[in-house]
Amino acid sequence: MKRQLKSAADGQPVLFKVVHLAPGGTAPRDSHEEGQFVHAISGVIEVGMSGRVFLAPPQYGVWIPPRVEHLSSNRHAASYATVYLAEALCDVLPKRACTMVISPLTQAVLDSLRSRSIEVPRNPAEQRLFEVLRDELAIASGHDSYLPMSDDPQLGRVLEALHAKPWDGRSLAEWAATVHSTERTLARRCERDLQMPFSEWRQRLKVIRGIALLEAGRAVKDVAIELGYGSPSAFIAMFCKQIGMTPQAYIRQKGR
Repeated sequence: MKRQLKSAADGQPVLFKVVHLAPGGTAPRDSHEEGQFVHAISGVIEVGMSGRVFLAPPQYGVWIPPRVEHLSSNRHAASYATVYLAEALCDVLPKRACTMVISPLTQAVLDSLRSRSIEVPRNPAEQRLFEVLRDELAIASGHDSYLPMSDDPQLGRVLEALHAKPWDGRSLAEWAATVHSTERTLARRCERDLQMPFSEWRQRLKVIRGIALLEAGRAVKDVAIELGYGSPSAFIAMFCKQIGMTPQAYIRQKGR
């Protein structure tokens, strides 16, 4: 039999909130009995948990299981929606922290809660919205992180350097020489620690930086140049591959 969601007044909290963070903002370190789902409305959010950073652009969300201490931050201005679910309602959700792919239905429910300023369900119809959201999160594809990092001394140095200068176009072989390693060694460590090739990781980093620049009002051509692309079309193709829409469509969607 399906468990019914209850509002905070019933002792099993279900709560929806919208939070705005200034550039370089950090939310206080937190831990609570409820599970928490965080989704960026704009910008990119970073959630630190268990010595790792879970980073999610708007097409992903971050799931924080009950009682997991976490610290939310952002390099650029960001707004995010967050949903709290009582621990008793988290049985079908992942037991470990992860990023989740946002389905169209999940996005629609989050948009509805935000546009109607629903923090807790006030009637059966609003309660059903939270039930649909929980069901969608239960079947969402989960990943360790959209942009994972590495504790490896050599690979970690490369990734941190690219975080500082994502337009740096040096090949993996050139980076390997910089950190006194080999291309083959770094490639193996990318697969081991990042679960993706170096080229994929670098594209994701550029998407994240590109989102921040686009939302700051920068033209697509300028963003492409700043990120090291030879032409706007190359940046647009990469953005479409990662986000599923062009940069122009992404900005139009955010402006709705």
